[in-house]
Amino acid sequence: MSGPLAGIRILDLTTVISGPSATMLLADQGADVIKIESIQRPDHARGAGNASGTVTSIFLNNNRNKRALALDLKQPQGVDIFFKLAETADVVIQNFRPGVVDRLGIGEAAVRARAPNIIYISISGFGDQGPLSHKPVYDPIIQAISGLTTVQAGSDSERPRLIRTIVPDKLTGIVAAQAVSSALVHKLRTGEGQHVRLSMLDAIINFLWSSDMGGQTFVGKEVDVQRAATFIDLIYETKTDYISVSAMTNQQWQSLCDAVNHPEWKDDERFKTPALRDLNANERLEMTQSALLTQTADHWLARLETFGVPCAPVLTRGAMIKHPQVVASNVLIETNHPIAGPIRQSRPAAQFSATPYETRRGAPGLGEHSRELLAEVGFSGTEIDALINDQVILG
Repeated sequence: MSGPLAGIRILDLTTVISGPSATMLLADQGADVIKIESIQRPDHARGAGNASGTVTSIFLNNNRNKRALALDLKQPQGVDIFFKLAETADVVIQNFRPGVVDRLGIGEAAVRARAPNIIYISISGFGDQGPLSHKPVYDPIIQAISGLTTVQAGSDSERPRLIRTIVPDKLTGIVAAQAVSSALVHKLRTGEGQHVRLSMLDAIINFLWSSDMGGQTFVGKEVDVQRAATFIDLIYETKTDYISVSAMTNQQWQSLCDAVNHPEWKDDERFKTPALRDLNANERLEMTQSALLTQTADHWLARLETFGVPCAPVLTRGAMIKHPQVVASNVLIETNHPIAGPIRQSRPAAQFSATPYETRRGAPGLGEHSRELLAEVGFSGTEIDALINDQVILG
């Protein structure tokens, strides 16, 4: 095994996106992640979306480098197997609704009784307390209640809009993985495990606060109705294609004026400072758009680059994977999955010089490693056969 987390074992009871994306990030960094699924109700992602050879892209892209155990936790033998594995693990991570793990007998207190130094991660939609804590949650629900949809709309008075990618789910996964790493550092220093609680709502509110909650920052001076500085985004039309141009500093603004052949804009009092350019954003962006319509995308990208103005082509998903910068970064990797066949995925974003990334295995089949895992914790072949016959495990 390679990766900075090699030697760390994680029991992964999560499903869909937020939890599995967190544990795949940890698995990609070398952790031995054991994905534990219900025999009767496996991860919903196994049957969601585009598929090849019965394996969906959503499942493939959130579960590589893991081993899989299919287990019936409603049977006492299933719970006993879980505890035997927990005694060998550093981390347990689950995203059941609050109360479910306790009813199954595998809540934090029960696991800690068998594994006193365990790190136990609980991911939920709304947290353990409050009027919504026990309600089912999906990404759009968190986008709605967090204020993210009104941020996306541009103004509190406009129709709220969803971001068309599951930001709360994926952000929660990143926050969870970071929390696991921090808890592991604490454990390595002190020997002490702890319970880490994380809600999707908390994650997205914290995420928004750094840039979008200025109107709620100063106590007693809250802004009743917020709006963006402009409803015009930084995507511009040219004679051929769309491009993005972003001139933030005074030097970049002056360079943009020269690049689009309007040096007189540099003397316009409305645009002298960043604050004034923000105040007069609609006029500034409309003028920029008019100028950029006069030539092709290739013309402007080359000219803006020469003048040192940040710019980029606006790419479709299909075009992005062929862009020279993406190709040069080697961020996309191709492997052969035993069921799905040839697949393309993104490698982890963080690259470690001493422990480079490797794809150890593709996303596992349901219960693919059940026999292997039970043997590792002392079950004989005969005992494993009996557990399969009794439908305690799938193997």
